[in-house]
Amino acid sequence: MTTKPQMPPSLAANPKLSSWIKFAAEGKVVVSPGKVEIGQGIVTALAQIAADELDVDIARVQMVRTSTSGSPNEGVTSGSLSVQHSGRAIRFACAEIRQIFLDAAAERLGVDSDVLTVDDGVISGPGNVSTSYWELADEISLDRDATAGAIPKSSSQRTIAGHSLQRLDIPDKVFGRPRFIHDSPLPGMLHGRILRPELSRARLVELNEERARKVEGLVAIVRDGNFTGVISETEAGAEAALDALRKGATWASGETLPDEDNFAEWLKRQPAVSTVIADKKAASPAAKARTLKRQYSRPYIAHGSIAPSCAMAQWDGDRVRLWTHSQGVYLLRSDLVMVLKLPRENIIVEHMEGAGCYGHNGADDVALDAALLAKSVPGRPVRVQWSRADEMSQAPFGAAMTIEVEADLDASGEIVDWRHSIWGNGHTARPGRADQPTLLAATELATPFPRAISVDPPPTRGGGSDRNSVPLYDFPSWHVESHRLTTMPIRTSALRTLGAQGNVFAIESFLDELAFERGEDPVAFRQRHLSDPRSKDVIQAAARRANWKPAKQDGTGYGIGFSRYKHTGAYCAAVAEVEVGEDIRVKRLTLAVDVGEAINPDGVLNQIEGGAIQATSWVLKERVRFDSTRITSNSWTEYPILRFSEVPDVDVEIISRPEVDSVGAGEAAHGPVTAAIANAVFDALGVRLRHLPITRDRLIAAMELS
Repeated sequence: MTTKPQMPPSLAANPKLSSWIKFAAEGKVVVSPGKVEIGQGIVTALAQIAADELDVDIARVQMVRTSTSGSPNEGVTSGSLSVQHSGRAIRFACAEIRQIFLDAAAERLGVDSDVLTVDDGVISGPGNVSTSYWELADEISLDRDATAGAIPKSSSQRTIAGHSLQRLDIPDKVFGRPRFIHDSPLPGMLHGRILRPELSRARLVELNEERARKVEGLVAIVRDGNFTGVISETEAGAEAALDALRKGATWASGETLPDEDNFAEWLKRQPAVSTVIADKKAASPAAKARTLKRQYSRPYIAHGSIAPSCAMAQWDGDRVRLWTHSQGVYLLRSDLVMVLKLPRENIIVEHMEGAGCYGHNGADDVALDAALLAKSVPGRPVRVQWSRADEMSQAPFGAAMTIEVEADLDASGEIVDWRHSIWGNGHTARPGRADQPTLLAATELATPFPRAISVDPPPTRGGGSDRNSVPLYDFPSWHVESHRLTTMPIRTSALRTLGAQGNVFAIESFLDELAFERGEDPVAFRQRHLSDPRSKDVIQAAARRANWKPAKQDGTGYGIGFSRYKHTGAYCAAVAEVEVGEDIRVKRLTLAVDVGEAINPDGVLNQIEGGAIQATSWVLKERVRFDSTRITSNSWTEYPILRFSEVPDVDVEIISRPEVDSVGAGEAAHGPVTAAIANAVFDALGVRLRHLPITRDRLIAAMELS
């Protein structure tokens, strides 16, 4: 008996087939996903899936930008879920549409549908009878709900998925054609800038506008409570007016920020909501001989997007249209409805690509900024771009974390119990998920909305602070708990991997410490505690590819790290080779990854390489700095990131499993690479650094104490 395939969740939530696929008169297939392109190559992978299921050349596939005016509502593009969610929905929708057209062609051609074939959209049968999707399109309405009645092709039947096709978005970027929101001016466009304080949560008590009003090209000064901005005919004029306005602003002192130098301990002393994430008891508890306990931490991390956040808005009466590089246009619209007090149908939010997006950065905030400014100049579009200082101090950060891990060991040094505790702010305050808006300007208005305290997604969605905190290893018992702070002096929200990077860093570093205590090879130690064959395979593949473990050389070290992202996503293992001289340099990263079916192998490689390089930057350099009054790391000088000259060689092996459903690759590498580098530094020098970033100064201090 054949089991009917289960409807993919994204398709069940957006069942209208016409919202996903249309056939254009010029022989194109128009695909409208609810996920957005943020540099991860998703439009290419989704186009491959559609082309495969419909049997058309990929050159016919036209991917359209996500918009609340008609795209499926797939929530937010995050968590490495685009191929899983949108890809699966498109696959099922296309399979059903293909069958609908085959049935219609069979009726027109007078043959059975099972003798028809499709080749690049042309439907043919015996006796050279034929028609096409486009000939039939006017007769077939796709304004019908999906039924999941058609079974998609098996992996062996696909001819496009599984191959490395050129990314569809790259030619525009290489040849400088408008694609990024920053480079896509609208007719009659004005330029806006926002005045914000350097002091944390300072209040604007006085504003002298005289000098700003003398700047050539000024169109308007907009003020509503603390929210203040300028509009100019030119970008230079907007900058000049903002500078003049800043000189006329008087701010009341803001809130006091914590002590940065003792921040890991500060987190543990704050009020928090405590949650038991996992509790496993051993069937036959072994006797404990001793306990090892270690503390690890990571700082606040900025998104560090190369281009600052940007948005455009245009009002037409009581309707507004926005262009944004938000990861969730529908969720952003929900917050805009609350702030602007408009019906949902009066707001259109359209996605355009931005230069770098790794989570909830300033893209949503600047969209509200643009809408508020543009309201004062109805009919004309207003483009608002944040400054570098705004981007590095006003956008949400990835949450800092303190993590304690302890293990009870028996007389032979084997693990008999494992405990893992996390302290930190929540990892998400994205728009559209609460009954109050979370956008920055909403808290600055004369009648302000309260500032949201970040929360954590539930474990069913991968968790937040607790993401990847439950061991993948076969320990007999464990207890995992999370303490989410209910105070938030520094704004946090979703940054790539959420809590997974910190948790994997702690777990995999502690495992190395335990292996060292036993005098056991760290790869063998991990393999001995794993039963999942896919876990063991990626570790073995990375170790083999890196020739684990090369002969010891002075100043050179090798380390390994492993995780399965969110316990349900991609498997990834990394081996790091570091060289420690006057500074710490990661020379080479060797990774193995298992994403199930790789739709576009080159896209998987891109994502793993990019994640590995970003993780290297996080480990060696990145740390939000602050004093008692303000964020001080508001430029590239104070917030350095990895330079091209410091990028390690990255070698990736994809373990192909075409028979297994695809999972995303975008966030799989960060945790393993972080741990691998930390473990390699210990291997090189015999000094363990448990607090990120691993800098030269911290290394010297640790060596002096050892």
